[in-house]
Amino acid sequence: MDTVIPPSPPVLLPISGSLVGFPVRRVYCVGRNYAAHAIEMGHDPDREPPFFFQKNPDNLLPPGENFPYPPRSSDVHHEVELIVALRSGGADIPVEDALNHVYGYAVGIDFTRRDLQAEAKKAGKPWTAAKAFEHSAPVSELVPSEAIGHPSNGNIWLKVNGETRQQGDLDQMIWKVPEIIAELSTTFTLAPGDVIMTGTPSGVGAVQRGDVVTCGVDGIAALSVTVV
Repeated sequence: MDTVIPPSPPVLLPISGSLVGFPVRRVYCVGRNYAAHAIEMGHDPDREPPFFFQKNPDNLLPPGENFPYPPRSSDVHHEVELIVALRSGGADIPVEDALNHVYGYAVGIDFTRRDLQAEAKKAGKPWTAAKAFEHSAPVSELVPSEAIGHPSNGNIWLKVNGETRQQGDLDQMIWKVPEIIAELSTTFTLAPGDVIMTGTPSGVGAVQRGDVVTCGVDGIAALSVTVV
């Protein structure tokens, strides 16, 4: 069928060592998935069912691009996260089968307008303006699981201007990657091209224009972003 306006081009993430891209369908995010971060945000870190929110595919910022400080905010925070990209999907995926749906992994940053998020929380409103704004999710190249397996531990870190702000380990996730996929698939029908941001360790904090933010998950990927 023809379209009345030109369709938007697909969002493609680069893949390490490849000339082809990974087409993104949806972006799911897991909230408060590290106990220490849940505590620093004023919440009980007990293992309750995970909750999810979404960013838009075109919120993803490919490596090598600057992060433009967003309007209508004066308190933008960094949150480093392991990113999972799916090769296949389905509904009600069993935990023991979940990793078979993973294409690969990356590291990314969930930039958050913390002031707008606080206003939304206070009013009982959605977080969309705080989370799903332009360029709010810088992401590294994807690394296929065929090359690195499915890491269940590893140092995850973020620095601002060379100073360590966040540091943790993937094994500190309250909900592990297979459990996240399985739980998410009970609410949404997952599909090839879906991307999951798996939560952040403690130490989140504000960035300013001119800051250089570097982050990584050891053994997977690293990323550098300049705030402009």
